[in-house]
Amino acid sequence: MVNRQSSIVNCQLNEVEDFVNWLYFFHAWGFKPKFAAISQIHNCFSCQTAWVNSFAKEEQGKAREAIKLMEDARQLMQELEDKLVCSCAFQLFEANADGDNLLIGNTLFPLLRQQHVQNAGPCLCLSDFVKPVETGEADQVGVFAATIDDDALLQTDDAYRKLLIQTLCDRLVEAAVEKLHLMVRKELWGYAPNEQLSMPDLLQEKFQGIRPAVGYPSLPDQSVNFIIDQLIDLNHIGITLTENGAMHPHASVSGLMLAHPQARYFSVGKIGEDQLIDYSQRRGLPVDTMRKFLAANL
Repeated sequence: MVNRQSSIVNCQLNEVEDFVNWLYFFHAWGFKPKFAAISQIHNCFSCQTAWVNSFAKEEQGKAREAIKLMEDARQLMQELEDKLVCSCAFQLFEANADGDNLLIGNTLFPLLRQQHVQNAGPCLCLSDFVKPVETGEADQVGVFAATIDDDALLQTDDAYRKLLIQTLCDRLVEAAVEKLHLMVRKELWGYAPNEQLSMPDLLQEKFQGIRPAVGYPSLPDQSVNFIIDQLIDLNHIGITLTENGAMHPHASVSGLMLAHPQARYFSVGKIGEDQLIDYSQRRGLPVDTMRKFLAANL
């Protein structure tokens, strides 16, 4: 059975900076996507001025705000270079799909299926992208987590600096996972050893496979973090869980990696009482408990 010891990867900030998707950083600050383009503009005065002038007059003030935010973020990254490390864990398991469940090693990992057809397609579940147990052929699934311990830095009364640290660290930990996923595809799992993508193509996820994260639309149940903890021991990289399954430090992410060529992201969306009851039984938790975890999907 494939059940390798967890690969722990520690990255310095300058090793993941190129993997940052600034679109989501600016989104967190309420900027429209077009303003994130400042991350691609040379930071000299003439280039920035030309970029500002490319906007309609009524939007140029917002463009200047984007320049200031980008400058502050870059300055903060330089300041934090020797203070923060991105810690990642990955483990590859033998796995199969069993209906709407994954059997990962010896662990049952229940999943949710869409109950409403979207775009005339099938109602999807992540287990659809893993070989069914009935085939008698083992498949593989990756389990990952990553974190940045920014707790000490957040002990400040400067509200702007605190929000800047939070939003930047959120993007840096995602960037670390992007870099980890590249290593997984080419080396640690090695299902795409010859992949050659530009950074823009990589950030647009034009690679084979997906990495659904806990709390995101296709894996909305935060409580599955307890299952992930059983599989890869989140403490190895300094992550602890609250009684509700939330990760600490705040700048943390966890999830699955699937390699199927047709794997794609989707939103589970709204589910009915019947699926809530079925899922609760598969999770082995009371319906009222699962109702709390899945409130946004009910």
